[in-house]
Amino acid sequence: MPDAPRKLVLAAPRGYCAGVDRAVITVEKALESYGAPVYVRKQIVHNRHVVATLEERGAVFVDELDEVPEGALVVFSAHGVSPQVKDEARRRGLRTIDATCPLVTKVHNEARRFAKDGAQILLIGHAGHEEVEGTTGEAPADITLVSRPADVDGLELDPDRPVAWLSQTTLSIDETAETVQRLRASHPELVDPPSDDICYATTNRQQAVKQIAAHCDLVIVVGSKNSSNTLRLVDVALEAGAGAARRVDDADEIQDAWLDGVTEIGVTSGASVPERLVRGVVDLLRAKGWPAPVEEDLIEESLSFALPPQLRSRRTRSARER
Repeated sequence: MPDAPRKLVLAAPRGYCAGVDRAVITVEKALESYGAPVYVRKQIVHNRHVVATLEERGAVFVDELDEVPEGALVVFSAHGVSPQVKDEARRRGLRTIDATCPLVTKVHNEARRFAKDGAQILLIGHAGHEEVEGTTGEAPADITLVSRPADVDGLELDPDRPVAWLSQTTLSIDETAETVQRLRASHPELVDPPSDDICYATTNRQQAVKQIAAHCDLVIVVGSKNSSNTLRLVDVALEAGAGAARRVDDADEIQDAWLDGVTEIGVTSGASVPERLVRGVVDLLRAKGWPAPVEEDLIEESLSFALPPQLRSRRTRSARER
């Protein structure tokens, strides 16, 4: 019996979202406009290749502002920062450019509004993630972190105060829905955010993976291990029926053993991943005898965000083209 024909499928959409594109361009334009070094608090986006490329151009990544010389220029990452970080920057006389994704800023605004209204805020997200730390800083006395559905059972809330929920923008859609369902079961008057906090790009990429996973023996997800949305793509692929799902930073991490007995491979990438890394995976597979990829389109994305005001007078081509 002849072997089944091989098939290589690309999920679409994949890769850079509008917030990542904006953040990467922000650092590039800051370097062009102000010269090196430009300091960046935390990784501008969660991808080691993007960070390394910007470092080569003169960006200096730091964990905290006390590593930045007084008077220097610092960019805040796409994940957002707390008001306390912004206050520290002002006290130290640092020049700042805020590259926070507008969709993260939206969650910050919601946290402030709910706190002003006297609500207890349940923030669904991952402990230690920069986005969660930034959002929590907007109303630290009013926010309780809920990391997974099982955490709902142990919550101790004031019965005399309203309860509202928010979420990190890069979570699993299905797991977040389960958490909210459990919250609503115990708190029927739970107040929703004005609109969904999980960003359009996270949603679209998870739906695109679901579309291909059921007929793939292997799904390769390109992205770094500290990227929340990338890790969720691996989980979603497995839950949607993929035979296996593997995360790689780049093509060099693909192991031949993964391909044994495989006839259909799906490839996608997290929202912080430049397309050149996906093309590297495709090129490697083609060199191993896999056919030209077929792209399965779910939806076309056209959203873009304006650069921070300090950089709007200058134009540049999209970072996703690099």
